Amino acid sequence: MTENPTETRDAREALVRVRNEVSKAVVGQDGAVTGLMIGLLTRGHVLLEGVPGTAKTLLVRALARSLSIDTKRVQFTPDLMPGDVTGSLIYDRGANEFRFHPGPVFTNLLLADEINRTPPKTQAALLEAMAERQVTIDGQPKLLPASFMVAATQNPIEYEGTYPLPEAQLDRFTLKVVMGLPSREDEVEIVGRHARGFDASDLEAAGLNPVATAHDIEVGIREVAAVDIRPEVIGYIVDIARATRNTPSLSLGMSPRAATALLATSRAWAWLSGRDFVTPDDVKVMAQSTIAHRLGLRPEAELEGVRVESVLATALDSIPVPR
Repeated sequence: MTENPTETRDAREALVRVRNEVSKAVVGQDGAVTGLMIGLLTRGHVLLEGVPGTAKTLLVRALARSLSIDTKRVQFTPDLMPGDVTGSLIYDRGANEFRFHPGPVFTNLLLADEINRTPPKTQAALLEAMAERQVTIDGQPKLLPASFMVAATQNPIEYEGTYPLPEAQLDRFTLKVVMGLPSREDEVEIVGRHARGFDASDLEAAGLNPVATAHDIEVGIREVAAVDIRPEVIGYIVDIARATRNTPSLSLGMSPRAATALLATSRAWAWLSGRDFVTPDDVKVMAQSTIAHRLGLRPEAELEGVRVESVLATALDSIPVPR
């Protein structure tokens, strides 16, 4: 059953206002804000990639404040242990028993900062949380909040001290958003704000206020799931998936999970755009950020300097678009 039209409109307008509110702290990253919103609306997770200093951490903090939701941050380092993320059992001498102390993963929005600076064992600690929305401690499952989402940041893998994320974990990120360096105009605005006293650690002083709530997100999630998608558009998504599996330059094409993720993100984009149906253009808009990080290049293609994004673009151009 769908929400009443007024509640739907109010929720959409509130979530769209978040973009303007976040811009009080972060300049020129509207696409990244939208990506995070789509992650929330699809109950997914988002990977933010960019060189240090492009406001990845600030963006997530600003989003959480604008939405008035609980958030915690973990700085991933080479010596971080899985229990530092999930929590652990600690012996209570007074009660003569072990008690579970929840880790930072028990929150609505987990900022996993520089996730690829920690070894694979600790990266894998997040995998169960992302896939099952629970963690297992001493054989006992501990459920996470229903609205749990990971917003992870990473530096480009060619940077020193980084570890590539396993394919299975990359596949659990609904979207990967690349945060590039700002334009000259945006950089002038950034530096000018700091000259006027902007403090990234004090978002309240920057005038950033909550403009949406967890209820708006829940309404949006239900409405996105009800967005209509015609059989021919579903077929278009499947054709994209099959094309990536038959592309000679790729050793790893889209999985069925990737195809369902593209369905979900296309629905969310359509809903945020004010429509209750998906078009092939919605699918095209969301294809790169939903699919590219899940694909694997053959070694010979990498040696030739081929980029996954260009291979995917070629595959998309080769598929007839349904009318």
